[in-house]
Amino acid sequence: MSVEIFYVILFFVAFLYAAVGHGGASGYLALMALYGVAPEEMKPTALVLNLFVSLTSFIQYYRGGYFSKKLFIPIAAASIPMAFIGGMITVEENIYKRILGILLLFPVIRFFFFKNVDDSELKPHNTTIAVVTGGVVGLLSGMIGIGGGIILSPILLLLHWTNQKQTAAISAAFIFVNSVAGLGGMVTQGISFTGDMMMYIIVAFTGGLLGAYLGSKKFNHNVLKYVLATVLLMASYKLLLTKA
Repeated sequence: MSVEIFYVILFFVAFLYAAVGHGGASGYLALMALYGVAPEEMKPTALVLNLFVSLTSFIQYYRGGYFSKKLFIPIAAASIPMAFIGGMITVEENIYKRILGILLLFPVIRFFFFKNVDDSELKPHNTTIAVVTGGVVGLLSGMIGIGGGIILSPILLLLHWTNQKQTAAISAAFIFVNSVAGLGGMVTQGISFTGDMMMYIIVAFTGGLLGAYLGSKKFNHNVLKYVLATVLLMASYKLLLTKA
């Protein structure tokens, strides 16, 4: 894969993720893994890209009035310290790629099989379940170097706590705070970035900015979901079923 193709794919990954309210770390990680970037550089690099893209996405959905602070607080309160702890944990490379491959299946299942929840179907959240969910997802997020939105989103929809755009708003905020916490944990163990970090940020931020704007205002989410799910399914297959 040439460098030019890598950046084109990175742009579209950021675009698609931001359009559906995610930071894109799982997509960046899959892309970097397939491109041969070392895991110790992949994790912090993906989280930094997450910060830019998820914040952009959150601002767009927040302006649209889709953010529920009441639900976000208990989830984030548990996830932030656990993401910090997760960031301190180092996972062996082959195991790391297998876990990432499995986690990529979460958004695939969500995008292919979860329909949008109608407002009439929404239920009040259970604080205890919200806290436990936040803690578990936060720990996985820090360990693997993702924001956790790909895991949290299908759970919120399954429990009927949020509709599609509310899920996107909460996920974007969740991803941002977990990315900060995960990076904090990694810093305590020593951290290294790919030498092309600045270009990664520029490309991902540009794609994320455009995707967040169009996703919150213009695009048909069903089309975007199916495209992104197909891409992630192929990446998951490569990570799980091909030799490292």
